[in-house]
Amino acid sequence: MIRVLVTRPEPGASRTARRLEAQGFEPILLPLTETTALPFDRAAIPNAVAVAVTSANAVRHAPKGLVAALAALPCHAVGRRTADACRAAGFSIVDEGPGNAEALADAIAAGLAGKEIVYLCGRVRFAGFEERLAAAGVKVHAIETYDTIEVDHGDADMLARLSGGTVEAVLLYSAKATAALARLIARPAMRRFFDTSEFLALSARVAKPLDGIAAPRIRIASQPDEDALLKLLSPPR
Repeated sequence: MIRVLVTRPEPGASRTARRLEAQGFEPILLPLTETTALPFDRAAIPNAVAVAVTSANAVRHAPKGLVAALAALPCHAVGRRTADACRAAGFSIVDEGPGNAEALADAIAAGLAGKEIVYLCGRVRFAGFEERLAAAGVKVHAIETYDTIEVDHGDADMLARLSGGTVEAVLLYSAKATAALARLIARPAMRRFFDTSEFLALSARVAKPLDGIAAPRIRIASQPDEDALLKLLSPPR
């Protein structure tokens, strides 16, 4: 059976594992990052006309009081899963975007030029979304609701998880997790598990920390979403 390493944090890791099992793969859960809620000062909520969300974690970790204060505003979510999370959190008007943060910025910029929006986001994030909106004259008030921190796995834990043999494929969702994986692969005790692995990444930016380590075995999803990522997997025999 093809062994696939899942590096994303929970609760997404278990959800991905179920999808892999349904398709005949053997998932190995190894979250390399985890998300934690950040404190928030309610007095910092601005008088905005809309909300933007590019990560489901941003609403999952947002305080209920913050969501309640914003829930009546139009909410622009990056894609389907984030839109579902926004609706579940209590937003009543949710627009499902194209699945890419920069494409979402392009889609909403014209209608919001000269106005202020709240951007629910993580402390660790790609700057492109905010930069594109700012260039279009949209004032973006970022409210960081969560942080992403690296999970430190010792050799004993790694060996226990990988004891079944070579890892055929690794799923990569963030540049931070990829950088953590690169450091793990560099450990002498770990190298043999990844000698022939394919590294499947959501984007070239996510894959970049592996450029000097496994560049010939990196594959990039056609779209930055999990459906496109899983399509890169070779079908189980």
